[in-house]
Amino acid sequence: MTTATTVKTEYEAIIGLETHCQLSTNTKIFSNSSTAFGSDPNTNIDPVCMGLPGVLPVLNEKVLEYAVKAGLALNCQIAKYSKFDRKQYFYPDLPKNYQISQYDLPIAEHGWLEIELVDAEGNPIRKRIGITRLHMEEDAGKLVHAGSDRLSGSSYSLVDYNRAGIPLVEIVSEPDLRSGLEAAEYAEELRRIVRYLGVSDGNMEQGSLRCDVNISVRPVGRKEFGTKVEIKNMNSFSAIQRAIDYEIERQIAAIEAGDRIIQETRLWQEGAQCTSSMRVKEGSSDYRYFPEPDLAPIEVSNAQLEQWRSELPELPAQKRHHYESELGLSPYDARVLTEDRSIAEYFETAIASGANPKAAANWITQDIAAHLNKQKLTITQIGLTPTNLADIITRIETGKISNAQAKQKLPDLLSGISPEKAFAGLELITDPSVLEPIVDEVIAANPKELEKYRNGNTNLKGFFVGQVLKKTDKRADPKLTNELVEKKLNA
Repeated sequence: MTTATTVKTEYEAIIGLETHCQLSTNTKIFSNSSTAFGSDPNTNIDPVCMGLPGVLPVLNEKVLEYAVKAGLALNCQIAKYSKFDRKQYFYPDLPKNYQISQYDLPIAEHGWLEIELVDAEGNPIRKRIGITRLHMEEDAGKLVHAGSDRLSGSSYSLVDYNRAGIPLVEIVSEPDLRSGLEAAEYAEELRRIVRYLGVSDGNMEQGSLRCDVNISVRPVGRKEFGTKVEIKNMNSFSAIQRAIDYEIERQIAAIEAGDRIIQETRLWQEGAQCTSSMRVKEGSSDYRYFPEPDLAPIEVSNAQLEQWRSELPELPAQKRHHYESELGLSPYDARVLTEDRSIAEYFETAIASGANPKAAANWITQDIAAHLNKQKLTITQIGLTPTNLADIITRIETGKISNAQAKQKLPDLLSGISPEKAFAGLELITDPSVLEPIVDEVIAANPKELEKYRNGNTNLKGFFVGQVLKKTDKRADPKLTNELVEKKLNA
């Protein structure tokens, strides 16, 4: 008798991200109202962003510059000719009942960015994620739900139009992501890039960077995609990862149970750690796109394109490769140092001033980072200049001061005191003829410890070294002190 065995189906997730990135312009995309965050409701508004009759939009040139620079940084092809379109939908937070966006002729297409992961052995893995398109558009306003209602949770809604007309770029990835971890890393790398460029602050908590996830699952080996589900309402990179991991399991369980996956938009519920249905997903036909009649098409000249390309900084991935291959740093150090452009620039200035790269990396990623985290500061707000850090590292390496002395004086150095003043009178004692009498004195003053040492308790060597350092206010050269103490104890 033969018993049938059930083969468990293996599934894979197909994931793409749509990321809305608010551009750091001072004024809105089609008008001169302020883009300042945190203003009183409905104070940063004007006839254009409110869609009042008889007004015409005018494109903010800085928006075009930032969009093109973002497209170049993402290795996109920049369109020589593009246009704006009207995207129709009817929400209380959209004053005109349409959004000005770009549909069939976006400003940038066919790009990619590289993400870095770590395998089970700790080795870095690099993966290229395709960028389908990047286009410009205006943001909508914000609904504030208030009051209480037994069924819906709110009895009325207020509308704040400050956000209406805020300039955005929407960046759509190819469906190249396969896990929540990959998606979170993609979103983090995207934020690093826009921050390096200076085109966006990327603050998720303020809504400057908002990611919507499109996800489906399919049996491994099948070419056709499964039914796509969109997830919204994720306000952190960890939430992106958790929402995707949950949704993968939900869809697999539904398929295994014989249920049908429907194309819908779901919300991530942070408290419950699950997704819930919001609405059936619209298709592009529902938006009834047509060319925006009040805005002229956009043409980017070769001269302008090359000018903006020349202004791009070295980007995070390039710096990581440079730090690892040319400076010999570990992938971890390279990643921490390139997380923020100001930290990378601080590090590079310290090296240019003569600092050993590994020593500079250690100081910045450990002691200085601890101070920044504790005081909630950025590296541009401390008094220790990168040139002075290089000076400190050189003093340690040439034996003028010890590492312990430098750490002891770090609070003074971070407040802006110069190394010359901080270490005045603290130069290490490196002359054996000066240290030897002090070692003799310490050994003579501790006969019991000396007897224990010579009876086999060799750990007491550290005690004698410590006494010498104490007696010299830590000015004794640690290496020389160890050598002299061991020589005297074993005499």
